[in-house]
Amino acid sequence: MSIPVELYACIYAEEFPAQALLRLRPTLRNHPCVVMDGEPLLRLVCSLNRGASKLGIVRGMTQVEMDTFPQVKILSRSKTEEVTARATLLECARAFSPRVEDQTSDREFSWVIDIAGTEKLFGSPQRLAESLLKSVRAVGITARIAISKNFHAAICMARGKPKNPITVIPPGKEASALAPLPLSVLGLSQEMAAIFSRWGIHTLGMLAVLPETSLIARVGQEGRRIFKIARGEFPHLFLPIEAEFKLEERMEFEAPIEMLTSLLFVMDVMLEQLAMRASAHALALAAVTVTLSLEGGAQHARTVRPAVPSNDRHLWIKLLHLDLEAHPPQAAIFALTVSAEPGKTSKVQLGLFSPPLPEPARLDITLARVCAIVGEKNVGRVELNDTHRPDSFRLSPFSVPPIADEKNIAHLLVRASMRQIRPPERISVRLRDHKPSSFSFREKHYVAEQAYGPWLVSGDWWNPGLWGFEQWDVIARSHESDVLYCCLVRDLMRDCWQMAVLYD
Repeated sequence: MSIPVELYACIYAEEFPAQALLRLRPTLRNHPCVVMDGEPLLRLVCSLNRGASKLGIVRGMTQVEMDTFPQVKILSRSKTEEVTARATLLECARAFSPRVEDQTSDREFSWVIDIAGTEKLFGSPQRLAESLLKSVRAVGITARIAISKNFHAAICMARGKPKNPITVIPPGKEASALAPLPLSVLGLSQEMAAIFSRWGIHTLGMLAVLPETSLIARVGQEGRRIFKIARGEFPHLFLPIEAEFKLEERMEFEAPIEMLTSLLFVMDVMLEQLAMRASAHALALAAVTVTLSLEGGAQHARTVRPAVPSNDRHLWIKLLHLDLEAHPPQAAIFALTVSAEPGKTSKVQLGLFSPPLPEPARLDITLARVCAIVGEKNVGRVELNDTHRPDSFRLSPFSVPPIADEKNIAHLLVRASMRQIRPPERISVRLRDHKPSSFSFREKHYVAEQAYGPWLVSGDWWNPGLWGFEQWDVIARSHESDVLYCCLVRDLMRDCWQMAVLYD
């Protein structure tokens, strides 16, 4: 079995905060500029261009020191523009390979591209580097590109400020190519850099000829790592950036739209595109959010989430139509944005002789129509609240529960059933030794044979609806020998007894 050949291209850009700002300001590129970061009274220079560096400006200078350079243009750092610049460069890199790893620091941009096997598409490594550099320069970024079969060798060579913006290290020549580079390309800590400075080691070539065993004994395992990097032999596990999969479509109208039918016509085309893109990734639309940009700068957003993800755009149009009819926008619409959350497609395997089940889409449409009539807060499935208060529940949206395994199903089938009486029926109870001894329920008289309790529950002392109950589980028998398993509740606030639960 042949071992795959590795080949990496490193894109390295110095002073990235400054370059991210100047790429959109071409008139300032040839002017000395600095970028300052921090609080207004404690701002420091974090990045600068070549013109400012020639004037003697360095990182860390304060605002007072910069006031002595009136010819320098001062810019404030923009994280947003840096993110935009990185996204633009990522598109450039992915045009040559989908595998890109981020090695960027706070002030320097460094991405490594796995270009192994791309020769038939882009030619030789030199030709690929030229095309990549041209693409990077087209977006306004000045960078250097180094290519090597070793991941760390490509990074060190790009950081080493070679004379040419493109460097291709031939296979097997990594150690000799890295030898003249300073130790600063390794990104050493101050303590490690001070140690090598005392030893008189200033280049990677001087580091590579040291005895490996003696180096490890003096500086630890970190010494082995930098020793292997200096020789171009340190391996690396490539960790590519996961591309963000975003489903979103936006359209701006030439004239404002007021009719809902016109909006749905446009929305249908956008949903078709979203469903097609989701299907290409073997996914479905789990939720769709419609954001309407209204006259006056306001926005109207609505989200629809059916029980099961689907790519049926007719279903989505019907659900969105019902939702927008129930919650119409209050002004004219200037722009429409439709975004979706991807989800896994539903798969149902039925038996050959199983009766057909109703489609989930019909349930979603029926629920949407019911919500339009009675309100969203009055439709859903009941969930008990985390409290001891009787009959305390809430309504949550319908969802498809996960499939339980056979053991859990069998365990649930053997559990005793409990019938809650709503509302609880008032009864008369006689006590003996502070325990229920007999009571009348539904025109029958019962004598308690066993009474377990009491269990006291109370709460909400901070609200007007203060509640407190005393519960008894009772086994009773009537004169006709009918056995009744029940739960008697005494309302301590009203001093009355109620039949709350019957056990089967």
